[in-house]
Amino acid sequence: MAFYGDSDAQETQEWQDAFDSVLQHMGTERAAFLLEKLYQQAIAKHVPIQRLNTPYLNTISVEEQPAMPGDQDMERRIRALIRWNALAMVLRANKTGDDLGGHLASFASSATLYDVGFNHFFRANSNSFGGDMIYYQGHCAPGIYARSFLEGRLTEEQLSNFRREVGGNGLPSYPHPYLMPDYWQFPTVSMGLGPIMSIYQAHIQKYLMNRGLIKEEDRKVWAYLGDGEMDEPESTGAISLAGREKLDNLIWVVNCNLQRLDGPVRGNGKIIQELESLFRGAGWRVIKVVWGRHWDPLLAKDTSGALKAVMEETVDGEYQRYQVKGGAYTREKFFGKYPEAAELVKDLSDEDIDNLNRGGHDPYKVFAAYAEAMKAKGQPTVILAKTVKGYGLSEEIEAVNKTHQIKKMQIDSLKYVRDRFNLPFTDDKLEELPFYRPSENSPEMKYMKARREALGGYLPARRKESEILAIPELSVFDAVLNGSGGKEQSTTMVMVRLIASLLKEKAIKDRVVPIVPDEARTFGLEGMFRQLGIYAAHGQKYTPEDQEQLMHYREASDGHMLQEGINEAGAMSAWAALATSYSTNNLPMIPMYMYYSMFGFQRIGDIAWAAGDAQAQGFLLGATAGRTTLNGEGLQHQDGHSHILANTIPNCVSYDPCFGYELAVIVHDGLKRMYVNQERVFYYLTVMNENYEHPAMPEGAEEGIKRGMYLFEKDEKATVQLLGSGVILREVIKAAKILRDEYQIHSNVWSVTSFNELSRDGMACEEYNRLHPLSEEVKESWVSKQLRGTEGIVVSATDHMRAYSEQIRAYLPDGRPFVALGTDGYGRSDTRANLRSFFGVDAAHIVVATLKKLADEGEVDARLVKDAISNFELDTDRPVAWAPQAHPEVQAVAEYNETQTGEGN
Repeated sequence: MAFYGDSDAQETQEWQDAFDSVLQHMGTERAAFLLEKLYQQAIAKHVPIQRLNTPYLNTISVEEQPAMPGDQDMERRIRALIRWNALAMVLRANKTGDDLGGHLASFASSATLYDVGFNHFFRANSNSFGGDMIYYQGHCAPGIYARSFLEGRLTEEQLSNFRREVGGNGLPSYPHPYLMPDYWQFPTVSMGLGPIMSIYQAHIQKYLMNRGLIKEEDRKVWAYLGDGEMDEPESTGAISLAGREKLDNLIWVVNCNLQRLDGPVRGNGKIIQELESLFRGAGWRVIKVVWGRHWDPLLAKDTSGALKAVMEETVDGEYQRYQVKGGAYTREKFFGKYPEAAELVKDLSDEDIDNLNRGGHDPYKVFAAYAEAMKAKGQPTVILAKTVKGYGLSEEIEAVNKTHQIKKMQIDSLKYVRDRFNLPFTDDKLEELPFYRPSENSPEMKYMKARREALGGYLPARRKESEILAIPELSVFDAVLNGSGGKEQSTTMVMVRLIASLLKEKAIKDRVVPIVPDEARTFGLEGMFRQLGIYAAHGQKYTPEDQEQLMHYREASDGHMLQEGINEAGAMSAWAALATSYSTNNLPMIPMYMYYSMFGFQRIGDIAWAAGDAQAQGFLLGATAGRTTLNGEGLQHQDGHSHILANTIPNCVSYDPCFGYELAVIVHDGLKRMYVNQERVFYYLTVMNENYEHPAMPEGAEEGIKRGMYLFEKDEKATVQLLGSGVILREVIKAAKILRDEYQIHSNVWSVTSFNELSRDGMACEEYNRLHPLSEEVKESWVSKQLRGTEGIVVSATDHMRAYSEQIRAYLPDGRPFVALGTDGYGRSDTRANLRSFFGVDAAHIVVATLKKLADEGEVDARLVKDAISNFELDTDRPVAWAPQAHPEVQAVAEYNETQTGEGN
């Protein structure tokens, strides 16, 4: 190999000859040893070396390239039809002026990348094989739909209704399993989530194999990603896990079209080289597909190394400009940089230069990369394929900065596409944007179907139903249902007891998977270290320092428990993979992920939303929850809003229980709904770290616990209704006693296990009644049913923001007066008593709020309220917890200015 500008080419050649001799006579091991020692010597002598990059060339040489099977002329014709139908789908969606949007350029750049996969590599699920799992790039959905249309899986009506779903028989904009439950497997369009979730999918597949729950079948997890998407923290934040665990079941294909949404990804650098360094450093096998086969003769003639030097020196911004400006410009600016490079193309026309293709558009180069990736052992593989964004859409669209936003095309551009891909449309037909599917007996249709039959069936495809699990009766939790027997414990510890009970049930014990990001000891799960073992892909290669202790730290390749480190996004992705295992593996799993509630939806809300889209089922356990319950940790740790965030996910069922029996009933109901009834919901439960005694379950409470509200403490003389959830229910109980003993005001105490579920029920009733005005059946919300027949004002208190309980105001019977107390604002460090007083959710504030609302209603004298405030020694001038605070000096100036009058203030 020649190197352009080499100051001593002869010496270079001697070094190369010497190395070749070592390889020939001593083998690769000795050659690697010598290189390593030379590298160490160079580092010791402070010689700067970049060892993570290879030349800006294809990783697989022409000599190593395997022969490509199949009829490539036929595949090119099929690819052209898919390109056209994808194009027509988006253009027709925007033809009426509705501006439904859509994307043309992303699939145009990656059509070959997908086509080679569909024709030769993507294996479908069958009775004898679990099937590959494919994370399609979200913006490429039109191309996937277009292929399914050709295959006869989607109708012309569906394509015509792209992005028109409300009326039925439409197609969603992106991959959404919730909207197409038998088609899309994974939601990916929120960029960055496909990468991290595919890594943890591969990780969980290995976990299930190592535990013997699924068999080793050499299934692959493919993920198609964009080079701009790789800037998302989630895209690269977990790649070291894949390298560390040697996930050779994982193949990433990064479509390096060099452009993100508004311009170049690395206009001043090279994204392919940057990503190569990143992935090689993380232990991945990197396969670069940079140049198409039209470049091969030029590279073979590049004896001076000038062409390779220009390739190395040219930055991505320039490559995009060459693509836009065409052959003549490229001849002058690219090849013309060095005379030896210009000499290589002297016999080529400008059109020939324009046709020098990038590797991602060459099926032969793509096939070679995929075939090599399939053989990977002991390493994940990333394929960096260079393409053109908007490829083939016309010279006005290819590689221009605005190409991502283009969703309409003029007739001249349509003619360009037709002529470039030899499509069978006349000029007058073009304006109609017709969809095209050859006859069933056409060579194209026969070929396409034969290829998919050879690979097991059509894709994308998703399993909707799976095995029903044998869930034990509620009595399995009797130890909790009967109360704590005078002992004090937190609901977090109760939850650990419930998990332990499930792990003893023979029918489901293997399916229950405790997951923690870290701090298992904080949650009381350390007993499971030894009992279950912590999953470690390669086992435990050391003796832990606490080996002699009963609950020592034990890792194992068949470990049952997942501890994903200080990595909430990773732990949540692992949970999501297990929570959808019923679909991907026909193996329902019961993942129970316990974490600091503050670091749940707030930090990984996008993954939780995607899990809902994927119809996940399992339990999320927000531990150490509540704004005032996690008393010493302060602002960054105290959660008073996770239930509000949970309620934004339609199929997330959320509860905030106070007592152990409530938690037991909710967990059991969730198991029945998810794993027997196969409802595609998942549960979010907040559990606390405050210790107190737990009573036995009152008779008849079970239905109300599940519905979200039940009467905990009844007073026949009640004229006030007090509602509480979570640990603040105990403050409500105290307040009821004070009101009765000191003010002769009687209250019913209601335990609200879920304001979210009450609100959803109320909305459903409201919706039904509005749309059925003449129906004899008028639906009544659960809140209204429970409170109807009672009297008096309603006061609620929670350890969450007021908005959490405010949701039910509209569903109270008879417009009942309502007061919501909550913990709005940032948290603080202090004792629980001081915090609850500060936020106004302790018994004293509940009593005062009750008296004040009664005074407002004319039922008590207002002086009674004032006296109560004095008796409780409440600070009436305390700062408002939720108000932004000005700097004291700024506040003083503002107050001074308010006192001044006159000109010039």
